[in-house]
Amino acid sequence: MSLLNPGITAFMAIVEHGTVHGAARAIGLSQTGVTQRIRALERHLGVTLFTRSRKGMRLTNEGTALVRYCQRAADLEGELLSFLHDDTGPAVVALNITGPSSLMRCRIIPQATLALAENPGVTLTFKLDDNESGLAHLKTGAAQLAIMPRADVVNELDSKLLAPARHRLLGPAAWASRSLTDIIKTERIIDFNEADNATFSYLQECGLREQARQRRHFANSPDAIAAMIADGLGYSVLPEDFAEPLLASGSLVDLNPKKWLDDEVALAWYPRHEMPAYFSALIAAIE
Repeated sequence: MSLLNPGITAFMAIVEHGTVHGAARAIGLSQTGVTQRIRALERHLGVTLFTRSRKGMRLTNEGTALVRYCQRAADLEGELLSFLHDDTGPAVVALNITGPSSLMRCRIIPQATLALAENPGVTLTFKLDDNESGLAHLKTGAAQLAIMPRADVVNELDSKLLAPARHRLLGPAAWASRSLTDIIKTERIIDFNEADNATFSYLQECGLREQARQRRHFANSPDAIAAMIADGLGYSVLPEDFAEPLLASGSLVDLNPKKWLDDEVALAWYPRHEMPAYFSALIAAIE
């Protein structure tokens, strides 16, 4: 059941699924029906909510502003429905939290689930995303809470600084007796993608950046990077929490145990006029 205007329901479905086709399937309408609802909503508001392209629907600035309104309305709707059916029951709401996969798995998910004991009406969806697109997820309404680099937090957001994400330089166990300088000069780096400079930043801190080979291997998953390292294909920096069991099992080795790289990360969200108790509890639980 939803108390939202049908046009708003269609609008949010497009925001979530990215296309009219996906929205139509999600809410049980024809594509024509979804399009008609969006056009009626745009006429009513006097604005354009989406730009349309071959890649799908992109929010305009006005559409982004409407997403934030809809998020607040959905919060109030959940609380209202809970009150109408049982004024002693918990608020029934759904929240999406996004962030880097290794950090989410090792820290954020366990911490966030602690807050559910006192908020049983809250349903959490965790979106593991290693593309550092937390800000985009917040702007489009795909997530209400995002873990992101501190530098990415813009003025329009509220945020909380978290414990830094500590990274270690890892290699296969077979390299344990090799000198770090030899490894840097002769072996390849394995990173997430071409824009990932974490390993280079680590080497820069150690004064080894100029000695590193420039051509790198890439894998867009921490698990895949760890597997490639274990197979001797190269070395990389990985989050300490993620690496601990791999180091304990002997499949990987810390190539430079006395050195690490700390990345400052923050939990961010759009400000709310009145923050619900369950939202505050989640923010407090995530460290």
